[in-house]
Amino acid sequence: MHPMNAVSSRSVRRLVVACAVSLGMLGAVATGAATIHLAAQTPGAAPASSPSPGSLVLIGGGSPVDESLFRKVIELAGGPDAPLVMIPTAGGAVRYDDSFRGLAQLKQAGARNVQLLHTLDRRVADTEAFAAPLKAARGVFIFGGTNAYLAEAYIGTRTHEALRDVLRRGGVIAGSSAGAEIQGSFMPRGQTGDENGTVLIGDHTEGFGFLPGAAVDAHVLVLNRHFDMLEILRRDPSLLGIGLDEQTAIVVQGNSFEVMGRSYVAIYDATRRLAQEGTFYFLRPGDRFNLQTREPSRPTAPTPPFSRLRPAGQP
Repeated sequence: MHPMNAVSSRSVRRLVVACAVSLGMLGAVATGAATIHLAAQTPGAAPASSPSPGSLVLIGGGSPVDESLFRKVIELAGGPDAPLVMIPTAGGAVRYDDSFRGLAQLKQAGARNVQLLHTLDRRVADTEAFAAPLKAARGVFIFGGTNAYLAEAYIGTRTHEALRDVLRRGGVIAGSSAGAEIQGSFMPRGQTGDENGTVLIGDHTEGFGFLPGAAVDAHVLVLNRHFDMLEILRRDPSLLGIGLDEQTAIVVQGNSFEVMGRSYVAIYDATRRLAQEGTFYFLRPGDRFNLQTREPSRPTAPTPPFSRLRPAGQP
């Protein structure tokens, strides 16, 4: 989906606080030492986790993506000379070449060994020859655009399996906007022909599954999408919903992730609720989240902001 211009950090903060007020959770985002009241609600949801030794970097979009996020991907891949593959397919063009601006962004961030991989034809994507560059890759960056192009070209092909092998070898797969949304097991905004991502649950809902048990949405505050994930969880309460704002990422390693960037990440979890019936809560840069236990933490806070968790039924 095509990102809009980023709003100022002050505007984003006002929007987050406004959302918090509507959910009775102002204290959750107002200060570093604030408390989020979470209560266990319905046990049994499948834990989301990244079972491979590799890493994921899921970015909520932004044009251009902040260079620090590109640098993180390069670091996790093994440094500037590590072989990287960039996939611009979500943009929907028939061909891409070295003029693609994503290539310039990766090189500006320090990458010196980058190869472009693209097709809109799943028959091509299902060949060993096409997927061959991924055999040596230590990192992959999937750029944004329209989710359906990625799903139609790659889901269930040899390229999909070669991407999974990158993670099995301990590499990193990163994605921004559509490139992040496809990495969960459920993919939102996958409607064929919907280039602006306005259809939440489209005709393509299967993601790559690199973050199993999760659904990932992007641009959530800038595009006022922060309530959209609730519809997905109504259909499948077992999912963990992760809403990424622009210029903000989660770095997933093993069974946990850390937030980095400039804005907030929204967490939607049917097994927990906020006091006053809030249905989601926010993490800020530096916060961590255990995907197996679904427990948030804020190591940098002077007092634990997530400490007042309540079992269901307790005030």
